[in-house]
Amino acid sequence: MSDKLVNGCSSGQKNYSHCNGTAQQKETPTQGKDVRVWCDGCYDMVHFGHANSLRQAKALGDKVIVGIHTDDEITKHKGPPVFTEEERVKMVKGIKWVDEVVLGAPYVTTLEVLDKNNCDFCVHGDDITMTAEGVDTYHLVKSANRYKEVRRTAGVSTTDLVGRMLLLTRNHFRQGSAEYDIEKEAKMLKLLQIKSHPGSSNMGQDSAAKSPWTGCSQFLPTTQKIIQFSDGKSPNAGDKIVYVAGAFDLFHVGHLDFLEKASKLGDYLIVGLHTDPVVNSYKGSNYPIMNLHERVLSVLACKFVNEVVIGAPYCVTEELLDHFKIDVVCHGRTPIAMEDGKIDPYAVPKTRAIFELIDSGNEMTTERIVERIISHRLEYERRNQAKEKKEIEAFEALQRQKQTQKAG
Repeated sequence: MSDKLVNGCSSGQKNYSHCNGTAQQKETPTQGKDVRVWCDGCYDMVHFGHANSLRQAKALGDKVIVGIHTDDEITKHKGPPVFTEEERVKMVKGIKWVDEVVLGAPYVTTLEVLDKNNCDFCVHGDDITMTAEGVDTYHLVKSANRYKEVRRTAGVSTTDLVGRMLLLTRNHFRQGSAEYDIEKEAKMLKLLQIKSHPGSSNMGQDSAAKSPWTGCSQFLPTTQKIIQFSDGKSPNAGDKIVYVAGAFDLFHVGHLDFLEKASKLGDYLIVGLHTDPVVNSYKGSNYPIMNLHERVLSVLACKFVNEVVIGAPYCVTEELLDHFKIDVVCHGRTPIAMEDGKIDPYAVPKTRAIFELIDSGNEMTTERIVERIISHRLEYERRNQAKEKKEIEAFEALQRQKQTQKAG
């Protein structure tokens, strides 16, 4: 490939707008050819932040191809993943904006992997990902001007979610006037003060121990974000409408398999999400790990889901069934908690003979994920401390570079 540049981009490639910058416009296909966008990463504990980056990537092309690192590759560079590579592949395949998934993507993205998969360019969030040696994993595609950035989703990271589980924090589902309080410092320049707090193990909760990219402020939901995640389609006349309800906390492969089976019972799948206090009433401890707003986006990103009821009643009522014209109500094999210890929440659909139990065939539960995290606590703490240290060093280097450029 020629190194000659045309308008700031490699002559061997199309003239991408905003090469090596935050891209906003979709590429124009050449001679009817689809624009294929490459994204890669660990995709461990897939959450709505991952989904949002893939949504933004899809807006820049026609097809999104996702490369996933193997368990061995992740362990080498950042420590053991929470989920296996098989689980991670399944989760990414379940995201509505993904067209193809490739397992075994190299940790450092190469031009060869883009060409092998017929991809025009690579897209990643505006954070820095580094190898175990501290090398920017996208330096090769950046140099070749086959790289674009999208905005990282503020307010969520795998590190933060792991921290919630380990610390049993509860501030992620506050109610009332404190619901949207931002406790954690979000401004990047404050990170330069972290040297007085080396090796903090608070993992996503301590503002003084955060890198600029894994650091989280409280997630602030907007109607625009919900609209972006929703397909906006209403059921067609004659569609068979299926309804399921639950917490769907830490959206995982068990949920995915269940929703896939539920979707096959009809034409349009509606998911009812219980409020945080309701989930906590039947789950206890610090559940749900993700608050209602976060769970809404996680479920909406699933390709099997058509609509979400935000704050659905725990008991499936006559009004709900009639309003949404529901034909089938489903539940998985997990135990059904009685409301007030005696009321069956599915009594009405059972009376109407439209209730079905589904066996997803998957034993994964939110509780099992938490068990995995807790059983490997020290490993995850070491992993995230090392990750934060590398990111902070990279951020400080960028600040020094900016200062040098200003002085020059």
